[in-house]
Amino acid sequence: MKTVRSFHELYEQVRSLSRPLRIVAVNPTDKATREALQQTEGSQLAEVVSITDNLPERAAEKAVALVRRGDADVLMKGLISTDILLKAILNKVSGLLPEGHVLTHLSVAEIPTYHKLLFFTDVAVIPYPTQKQRIEQVKYTVGICHRLGIAEPRIALIHCAEHGGRQFPFVDGYTDIKQMAAEGRFGRCIVDGPLDVKSACSIQALEAKGISSPLNGESDVLIMPDIEAGNAFYKAMTLFAQARTAGILCGTQCPVVVPSRGDSAEAKFNSILFALASL
Repeated sequence: MKTVRSFHELYEQVRSLSRPLRIVAVNPTDKATREALQQTEGSQLAEVVSITDNLPERAAEKAVALVRRGDADVLMKGLISTDILLKAILNKVSGLLPEGHVLTHLSVAEIPTYHKLLFFTDVAVIPYPTQKQRIEQVKYTVGICHRLGIAEPRIALIHCAEHGGRQFPFVDGYTDIKQMAAEGRFGRCIVDGPLDVKSACSIQALEAKGISSPLNGESDVLIMPDIEAGNAFYKAMTLFAQARTAGILCGTQCPVVVPSRGDSAEAKFNSILFALASL
């Protein structure tokens, strides 16, 4: 499989999928969502089923039920509160989160100054990941990278420095995650950290600091320490670096597209591509 390095290549990969796909969209009544879904259908990437209801809770429940029956491959948020949609997704009886799974968010960015797609967690769901949640984040990202043709994803465990300290106890867990990766617990991948973002993505930064890392400044994935770091990174990339981005929820029965109300039609379409490619 060809390695996907841009949203254009992501689009080509989705176009090459042989089986028919279906997206169920909850209250897709805003202009950007309608345009993104129209582009999806117009490009013959997937069939779209729209669920609209004056009661958003009922619309969310209907859409989730469609996925549970196997009649949809991707769930997409339209003009509905994220909290309402998540309530339906997380329902222990009728929801979409299998027992033992962790709900987390994965973003991907195409940055003009970086030579490949860059994935990073979690800008929207988990405030301060536990060790178990961080392990699941690594597992999910490795699986998605493999499906996008990245045979051996390079994953950086991010921190503000190359060491921990008593005020950052979560960094101690990075050693265990690296050991799990070395034992093949996540499949084929390379994991290292703690590293700052610059050292994770620049061989020049590594060399300047005299740091040796098997990632060699070529990270595919950044596992952020918390939602504050992840969200700030996301906003900075889009504002100052003109990055094109996409994001999905992972851990659920199907990929879930939960764009912001302010996202453009292009950003929402990119998230649809990301969701379809991650199946």
